[in-house]
Amino acid sequence: MKLTILGGGGFRVPLVYGALLGDRGEGRVTEVVLHDLDAGRLGAVTRVLTEQAAGVPDAPSVTATTDLDDALRGADFVFSAIRVGGLEGRANDERVALDQGVLGQETVGAGGIAYGLRTVPVAVDIARRVARLAPDAWVINFTNPAGLVTEAMSRHLGDRVIGICDSPVGLGRRIARVLGANPNDAYIDYVGLNHLGWVRGLKVAGRDELPRLLADPDLLGSFEEGKLFGTDWLASLGAIPNEYLHYYYFNREAVRSYQEADKTRGAFLRDQQARFYDEVAAPGAHALDAWNRTRAEREATYMAENRESAGAGERDEDDLSGGYEKVALALMRAIARDERTTLILNVRNRHTLSVLDTDAVIEVPCLVDANGAHPVSVAPLPGHAVGLVSSVKAVEREVLAAAESGSRTTAVKAFALHPLVDSVNVARRLVEGYTSVHPGLDYLK
Repeated sequence: MKLTILGGGGFRVPLVYGALLGDRGEGRVTEVVLHDLDAGRLGAVTRVLTEQAAGVPDAPSVTATTDLDDALRGADFVFSAIRVGGLEGRANDERVALDQGVLGQETVGAGGIAYGLRTVPVAVDIARRVARLAPDAWVINFTNPAGLVTEAMSRHLGDRVIGICDSPVGLGRRIARVLGANPNDAYIDYVGLNHLGWVRGLKVAGRDELPRLLADPDLLGSFEEGKLFGTDWLASLGAIPNEYLHYYYFNREAVRSYQEADKTRGAFLRDQQARFYDEVAAPGAHALDAWNRTRAEREATYMAENRESAGAGERDEDDLSGGYEKVALALMRAIARDERTTLILNVRNRHTLSVLDTDAVIEVPCLVDANGAHPVSVAPLPGHAVGLVSSVKAVEREVLAAAESGSRTTAVKAFALHPLVDSVNVARRLVEGYTSVHPGLDYLK
């Protein structure tokens, strides 16, 4: 099978290739094509992958190209992990928002809207090309904001585009571990939107073990989310939120912590990755060693400002292993080999959540087989989640409308309606600020 990776010069591509190296059997990926607009980054990542494959029999072949159409032709799976505007764009997203006193995180609040406005037109173009050049391909979208981008692409690819994220996987793994359960044996009752969801139950052998966790303050405070949100708040919710909900529940503290940081997350990653790509480009460089060192630092500093504002301390070593590449591999195996499994994915709602329409992309457990991903029936959203999910989905729809129409007025509306933007005037200044620093938003008139 042929797998095309869009954003093939991206730093996390070796995670996906590493998962492929461990896959065996019929229907495995044998050809990987990396596509990126930056030939230098493509070369650096190709060197990392070459070192990864050393000594591995029948390792998938790797080729690289800057021609998108060539990359897509004949693909069985397309993995999309593009970053429109690069990390410089992310750093600008964060800084413009923080200058207005609102959150600039890349998927949440003003920063997420700006990133979506830049990314959706590019993602739609990719979807149209896939439909034309590889109509039988399945698209796995990891491009952020993952739910929004998946919904934009689904308007052209239907159910053949599926969004993935490692946050629910990591959350479920942590809960199972603290309860003494094998994560592979647990069913996670998770519901919401991408980066806006809650674990409402964790069943092992048919028994929901989450109430036991919520009733034990010591156990609840022993893992990442308990430290981040506080045990009292989790107990009152009766659920364990995705870590990104910290930006909503503790917004004032998060904004202040980000404003006081030496660098925003985007600026840190921009500078860190620039050093990595420069190091790998040097003659005689050990590309894989450089990548491993850089990745360890990247994972250890993830959401550092939130943990600092909450007094949560350092991340546990067990939480530094990522996970999205395992979701991607499990998804491809399930479809290609009809290895039926259950995964938490971003898919069209159909009739899963009554508060949203059928085409809205949501993040829920899905049964996956050769025919794709099918959302599992879930209980209705709890009352405290209904308003937040509905509000953020309404914002996503305004982003899609602005990207399609090029309407600056609609873009202002998207910012102004977001729960973390507290003034229409702030929304107007955000649009002015973003259009002044991002050439990719010059379509807004």
